[in-house]
Amino acid sequence: MINIVLPVDFGDKTEQLVDGAVKFAKQLNGRIFLIHVAPSDIGFAIGDMGYQYFPEVEANEIRDELIQLNKIEQRILAHDVDCEHLLKQGIAKDTILEYAKAKNADYIVMGSHGRSGIYDVFVGSLTKGLTKDSHIPVLVLPIHD
Repeated sequence: MINIVLPVDFGDKTEQLVDGAVKFAKQLNGRIFLIHVAPSDIGFAIGDMGYQYFPEVEANEIRDELIQLNKIEQRILAHDVDCEHLLKQGIAKDTILEYAKAKNADYIVMGSHGRSGIYDVFVGSLTKGLTKDSHIPVLVLPIHD
C-alpha cells in the first residue's frame, strides 16, 4: 500500500486539497496520514505586561484544531480511503518531514495557492521548502481559484 502524508492548515482551500489527495490515494490504493502542525507559540501573547503565556488559550486552540482534524479524517474514511491523523506543535516543515519518515511515506501531497514573488520573499513557502528538502516525492496540487 502507498503511504501518503497530507499536511493541512484548515485554510479556505483545505477541502479542495483533501479532495485531490483522496483522488490520488484511490488511484494508487494508498492510505493517507493526515497531519496538522500547530505553532509552538499558540498560547503566547505580548501585551502591557510583556510576553505572557496563557495555557487555556493554547488548550482551546489545540482542542478546536483536533476537532477539525477529526472531521477531515472522517471525510476521508467516508471515501473508503484508510486514514489516520496527527496534530503536533512545532516547525511545520521539519515536523512534516519527520512524520513522513516515521510513516515511511511514498509521497507528500501539498497544495499550492499560486502565490509568488514578494509574498515568498517575506513569508516563505512551506511547499517550496518541502520540495527542496524532502527525500521523497512531493505532489503539488494547484488549489487556487
